[in-house]
Amino acid sequence: MSDKPNPAAQPRSIVILTGAGISAESGVPTFRGPDGLWEGHRVEDVATPEAFARDPDLVQSFYDARRAALGGVKPNAAHQALGRLDAAFDGDLLIVTQNVDDLHERGGARRLLHMHGELLRASCTVCGVRQPAPAVLREGAACESCEAGGTLRPDIVWFGEMPHGMGHIEAALADADLFVSIGTSGAVYPAAGFVRTAAAYGARTLELNLEPSEGTALFDEARHGPATRLVPAWADEILGCNSPPGRAPNPD
Repeated sequence: MSDKPNPAAQPRSIVILTGAGISAESGVPTFRGPDGLWEGHRVEDVATPEAFARDPDLVQSFYDARRAALGGVKPNAAHQALGRLDAAFDGDLLIVTQNVDDLHERGGARRLLHMHGELLRASCTVCGVRQPAPAVLREGAACESCEAGGTLRPDIVWFGEMPHGMGHIEAALADADLFVSIGTSGAVYPAAGFVRTAAAYGARTLELNLEPSEGTALFDEARHGPATRLVPAWADEILGCNSPPGRAPNPD
């Protein structure tokens, strides 16, 4: 393990992990409510391969509704700050998101990897090709790339499936000198293990979260408060704008 970078030094390679907390202030529901339900459904009924095999109409309808709801939400100041960082930071940067919405893209982020898939994309049940999703998947849209007559399912990584881009993520963590976790619970693996991986390779680690997560003690530094306040302030620090920690310009 190499020595940790000086906290005051400008990083050369950053990996950022984002979770539901960064989109919550845009009105996107977090993963599970206090009653343990995911937008009114048991996770086992809408987010597993077994659920899709058992009741594909229910699963397709659930994601069709979530896809349609994206039109009613907008990126917030935290998404926009990461988009600004992406555009201006001249080192290596990878934003890994567990979110399936498109708010990072609409906020300007380009160096982005959706490890849990994307609502606006679909994948073939036979050949696995990922492609833009039609507005409605419940009606059994056919995969145009598949010679075997496959149909499309949501491009969502369900429980029991392998997240996208793990090799890319692990390589980026090995090279990073700064790892930042934003709006995550620290409870869902493999993402919850990224802080340990980054630290093992010598990266400095920072948590930006509304409240302490399950993994807060693993980070070198933790700042707690709304993402729309913390993330713009941190991005300004990285870009040399000298905003005081924990404060951000008024997004209005």
